[in-house]
Amino acid sequence: MLGRAQRTWVGVAGVTRGRVKPGSVRRVIANMSADAAPEYEWKVPAKVEDLYPVLSGNKFAGTNRPTAGAQKTEALAVGESGLQLYSLATPNGQKVGIMLEELADANAVAYDAHYTSIGGDQFSSGFVAVNPNSKIPILVDTAPTDKGDSINLFESGSIMVYLADKYSAFIPKDARGRAECMNWVMWQMGGQGPITGGGFGHFFAYAPSSLNRDYPVARYGMEVKRMCSVIEGRLEDRKFLCGDEYTIADMICFPWYHGLRSGGYKSSGVTSATFLSTDEYKNLNRWADEIVARPAVVRGLKVCSNGKGKPWLEEAIEDSASK
Repeated sequence: MLGRAQRTWVGVAGVTRGRVKPGSVRRVIANMSADAAPEYEWKVPAKVEDLYPVLSGNKFAGTNRPTAGAQKTEALAVGESGLQLYSLATPNGQKVGIMLEELADANAVAYDAHYTSIGGDQFSSGFVAVNPNSKIPILVDTAPTDKGDSINLFESGSIMVYLADKYSAFIPKDARGRAECMNWVMWQMGGQGPITGGGFGHFFAYAPSSLNRDYPVARYGMEVKRMCSVIEGRLEDRKFLCGDEYTIADMICFPWYHGLRSGGYKSSGVTSATFLSTDEYKNLNRWADEIVARPAVVRGLKVCSNGKGKPWLEEAIEDSASK
């Protein structure tokens, strides 16, 4: 076997029936000295479609495609509560699960949770009618304050701001405090989430194992650590991101870091916590420890998991029935 330093990747790779197509991607193994700089030459194909074959080993290759829209006709299930959540317990889904459970504790807000598999449920006609982008979570408010038609919501940040405003909770009331809170909501949506999940997490854990992942993992891993450092510095003299008040800024940023430090991403037996040295962030871990100790957060992390909307309720019913 050749060592990593002895591998050379040339061109853009695309393989058909085990053969390298002319002008597509090819992998070349060359003998190189251990201290030689690896050679690399990328040939840009005529169209992006020429690159699609290299995605075949991707964990989500079966659902990824370059077009949007419904792939099957199926209505969304609807419960009795005014709020209907369709989600999955990924970090993006957990943000809203935490928010709804916090509202349940603070304001007795009721909601129905519907487990949504990202293996295809997000492409149903009912789901796409709410979110044409086919991403979880989505929320339908069937009892809006204006007493009009249902309000459809998608994107976790949009959902959380809507709920905070509707119930006047977990968002500062003054303009200055609200602006500060919104800064962190937008920072998470535009940076922390996409870089951690779509960047680092994808290449570290889900990309085809045949690929040389060094560059993307280094690029996104460094950026994830920089973002951890941003929050670490912010929390140097603050209990929460916006001061002493626990807000949607904390709820929205917490799940992605919680996933990293709990080893949510694994590759070849190495966890993201070890790989990124998350134990070095003293302030960030103190903040995360305080948040994860909240009962609503414990439940919120489980919303739409194990095939169930609120698994702790259904498990309690099953336990009671078995006695």
